[in-house]
Amino acid sequence: MATFTKHTVPDCPYVTTQKVLSGKWSIIILHLLEEKAVRFNELHRQIEGISQATLTKQLRQLEEDGLITRKVYAQVPPKVEYELSGLGQEFISVLDQISIFGKKYIEFVKEKEI
Repeated sequence: MATFTKHTVPDCPYVTTQKVLSGKWSIIILHLLEEKAVRFNELHRQIEGISQATLTKQLRQLEEDGLITRKVYAQVPPKVEYELSGLGQEFISVLDQISIFGKKYIEFVKEKEI
């Protein structure tokens, strides 16, 4: 298994992807940004159980990793929107596959319970 620091990029695409998606809420946030730009409070309302501090930290990390962009509007009160970057758009096909797998796994679990 490759090891790396924050400033190095591993050669393994699986390790790299795992690093980028290591935040507990990263996949959910990316999913919520698939269709349109979303404001912070709207994201916070849509993600049950996430604190504002955690959401802020996760958004900053996804922005630093290049998967989302943050747009600040010059107005009062401040308006900030988050959306998928070009690289983040590339991840939509992965999100689609995660959804397909998740649905199949839910059915698998339900069938085991019967």
